[in-house]
Amino acid sequence: MIVLRLKNHSGIPLEADCVTPDLFQGKSLSEVGALEVLDGNRKAPLGEFFEISGEASDGRIQIQGDCSRVKWIGSGMTFGEVHVDGNAGMHSGSAMKGGKLEIHGNSSDWLGAEMRGGVIHVRGNTGHLCGAAYRGGSKGMRGGTILIEGNAGNETAAMMRRGLVGIRGNVGDFAGMGMIAGTLVVGGEVGIRTGAEMKRGTLVFLNHLPKLLPTFRYSCDYRPGFLQLYFSRLKSLGFPIPGSDSQIVWKRYCGDLLTLGLGEILVPAKAN
Repeated sequence: MIVLRLKNHSGIPLEADCVTPDLFQGKSLSEVGALEVLDGNRKAPLGEFFEISGEASDGRIQIQGDCSRVKWIGSGMTFGEVHVDGNAGMHSGSAMKGGKLEIHGNSSDWLGAEMRGGVIHVRGNTGHLCGAAYRGGSKGMRGGTILIEGNAGNETAAMMRRGLVGIRGNVGDFAGMGMIAGTLVVGGEVGIRTGAEMKRGTLVFLNHLPKLLPTFRYSCDYRPGFLQLYFSRLKSLGFPIPGSDSQIVWKRYCGDLLTLGLGEILVPAKAN
């Protein structure tokens, strides 16, 4: 395992997309320290900002310190593990294709944006646009799993194409906006304009029925068997869902009828 310990930093955003097992593999500590980062608009070596120890043979990276101003951690990684013992900055795990990114703190905006595989687990809160598409892009998250123990901001899973996102706390406005496919599970409260312009996909709200747009229509009450597969998957990843009883009856709402109208919002029949 390679250990990166953040030194005193000026607070200028640091772009460190080199911090992945892919780029560390086969390199000595001096070679890892020479990898290029951006300190604002200045190019600099990674070793200027981190104390580096350990060795890179097992594909594991541990980052120590408050990295809330360090962007792109784990971006594009395809294998291995990255553990952040603290907060992480914007774009963490974006375009990720495999492996695991675990953040033992909070993460900022664009977590897992346009990711295609792997697992991201945040023990705290995350910002806006988790699992979403970048501005100008047509597809957000296209695979993999994102787990948030706390709350998430606006536009969570916006334009999501495939994959699974689990939020134990609350989410902001426009959750699932423009969703094409995939599943978002939320344990807390939900903001406004949920599912706006969604074409397909599933939004599962465990405890709260949000105020739905008028372009969503009630469909039926039923017991969807596929939900148990998702709940089992979440449990296997250390993210059990309270009240995920197979006997729960769910209300199904379909929309957005301004688009294909094949998306669905599922809420327990007894939810408030």
